[in-house]
Amino acid sequence: MKQHFIDNRAVPGSSGESIPVLDPSTGQQYDSIARGNATDIDLAVQAARRAYDEGAWGRLTAAERGRLMLKLSVKILDCADELTDIESRDCGKPTKQARADVTAVARYFEYYGGAADKLHGETLPYQNGYTVLTLREPHGVTGHVVPWNYPLQIFGRSVGGALAAGNACVVKPAEDACLSLLRLAELAAEVGFPPGAINIVTGYGHEAGDALTRHPGIDHISFTGSPRIGVLVTQVAAERHVPVTLELGGKSPQIVFGDADLDALVPVAVNAIVQNAGQTCSAGSRLLVERSAYDRVLERLSQAFSALRAGPATMDLDCGPLIRKTQQERVQNFLKAAAQDGIATAAQGKIADGAPAEGYYQAPTLLDNVPVDHRLAQEEVFGPVLAAIPFDDEADAVRIANATEYGLAASVWTRDGARQLRIARKVRSGQVFINNYGAGGGIELPFGGVKASGHGREKGFEALYGFTVLKTISIKHD
Repeated sequence: MKQHFIDNRAVPGSSGESIPVLDPSTGQQYDSIARGNATDIDLAVQAARRAYDEGAWGRLTAAERGRLMLKLSVKILDCADELTDIESRDCGKPTKQARADVTAVARYFEYYGGAADKLHGETLPYQNGYTVLTLREPHGVTGHVVPWNYPLQIFGRSVGGALAAGNACVVKPAEDACLSLLRLAELAAEVGFPPGAINIVTGYGHEAGDALTRHPGIDHISFTGSPRIGVLVTQVAAERHVPVTLELGGKSPQIVFGDADLDALVPVAVNAIVQNAGQTCSAGSRLLVERSAYDRVLERLSQAFSALRAGPATMDLDCGPLIRKTQQERVQNFLKAAAQDGIATAAQGKIADGAPAEGYYQAPTLLDNVPVDHRLAQEEVFGPVLAAIPFDDEADAVRIANATEYGLAASVWTRDGARQLRIARKVRSGQVFINNYGAGGGIELPFGGVKASGHGREKGFEALYGFTVLKTISIKHD
């Protein structure tokens, strides 16, 4: 059984209970994790507080923190094969996706390691006889709730930014996928991170996660997950006036005009929904196509979807399995509702021969002419399901794009430069891609949403502002 990681060492769970770890490709158990609770969270928060308030971590200069993070980046790449294997089996990711995630988390620590000593305040013009300056200081101890779809990447963007700013961190990964983060914390200790800088407690959200968000020793919360739980986290944090960064999912539109380059569009649009089997908050799950080009675009996409294959992670196909049985059933229920409501399937991929029957597979599916108000055009499916929707003109495209509660990412496909900017300005979204789709964008690009997609920003230098508090100092000298 995998234990918690607290104060740079493996720590058994206080309850002695465990949670099975299942392989999504086979549905079979192959390991277990400690079932953490409030006692374990308290132990981790105490370790983080010691590290920040009086320990070696709190005494490090920004440059020293940065050097440690750069060392960890190199160590991650040195252990890339091991981490890829762990992430692939634990999450059901095809090997190429798992390796991309390992490369990404290494880049996060490289980026934030380089940024650690470049986070500074300002001097402000004020009245004669005064010098006024601002400082950016860490919150102290930050709590991080990391979901199961991209544990390595979201650890990198969240914990990486918090560490660079000088915070000590307590992390509660999803019970479905946390093995790579436990190993990553061990690697951090190996390269010299002081005890208490990074602490990981495994367990269920309603037990360990709830205890983390309620703990009086937590000074800032970073949460990635569903809007429903995000509301609960915000309510709990508000009781203690604790700031929260929320990334809560999306129903992101890809807006395609008749003059779009279809050779460029098709592979990007397909990847934006099948990457990680569609289990991506910023998945391009709605395809909005100008009516004059709709049939032509659907024909090209149908050909691409028909060629897609889902199968075990080790087969390294277009899609691996979904994370668990309940997620597979959720996606299947969406598709059953589509059929019952008369929504046609334009194309569907295949589940590979030899895929274990007990695995949690879903063939990639393209749905034709989905009504704007249908739940498939409104709700986050979190599977490889793309809803195609025609529109008439620019105003109609913007109306449909903004007609959900979400606003995380979007793309605009057109050769018309003025139209590109008009649409980008009018779409309510945290990110807008023009003639590309980043599915969350690169490490350097600020990422976060509006409306029910959350608030605050991670990724890029912007994230460091959220992990710090601005202090103003006014000096009267005349």
